[in-house]
Amino acid sequence: MGHLKNKYGDWALVAGAALGLGQSFCVALAKQNINIIMVDNQSKPLKKLSNSLNQKFGIQTLTIHIDLNNPDSKTQIMEKVKDVDCRLLIYNAAFSRIKKFTDHTSNDLEHYLNVNIGSQLKLVHAFSKKLINKQQKGGILLMSSLAGLLGMQFIAPYAASKAFAWNLAEALHHELKPYNIDVTACIAGATATDAYLNTNPKYGLFKAQIQQPETVAIAALKSIGKKTLFISGFSNRMNYFVLTRLMPRRIAAGIANKTMGKMYPNN
Repeated sequence: MGHLKNKYGDWALVAGAALGLGQSFCVALAKQNINIIMVDNQSKPLKKLSNSLNQKFGIQTLTIHIDLNNPDSKTQIMEKVKDVDCRLLIYNAAFSRIKKFTDHTSNDLEHYLNVNIGSQLKLVHAFSKKLINKQQKGGILLMSSLAGLLGMQFIAPYAASKAFAWNLAEALHHELKPYNIDVTACIAGATATDAYLNTNPKYGLFKAQIQQPETVAIAALKSIGKKTLFISGFSNRMNYFVLTRLMPRRIAAGIANKTMGKMYPNN
């Protein structure tokens, strides 16, 4: 993974950095002696992680305590970015709730639109323009999910937003390639973050492969510039192949939604 610094320079930006998968991205980057602009809405874990990375790896960190639900969050982020030679963007931030679609509040829906779609789109747009204007090679990694491959009950807005992420990455992979900007979407499956484990999923005879966040982060970083869409984990890649290549979509969606019903029977 040492190729990252050679290709994209000394700095990386991680949106959704403080906990879970974002924390694992930051640690993996720090191990490669890459400085990090860390964006998150949780100030205490953000500061704690920043101090830990500074002390343990001797890197520089810039922290931005901002809620990506703010439609104009990209302005403050890009102000920090212009002060350093940052050419790698990782958008890991996501809003997710396990509940029936009609149980979501208007505030919930705004969070999905702003965090999972709007702020991501605006930040990727501004970051891409910066690289193009400076004629710099760069990389963009967008975190998606297997949930975005099919319409999934109880996580409908989240699944739809994750489909947006990998479609955006796939389009920009081709559009930004002439400018030497690598764009990849990592399509992750179940990952052992607190956010996922706290949903208390129930499993039947078959249990989904649950990956450790550090495993996903390392594999995702290795995929930048090599693959347009990267599915983390062999089991997840097999599930993708079966559901999207061997089965009609109607049957695949039925199986996926039946599984969701068993995982979250109280919804």
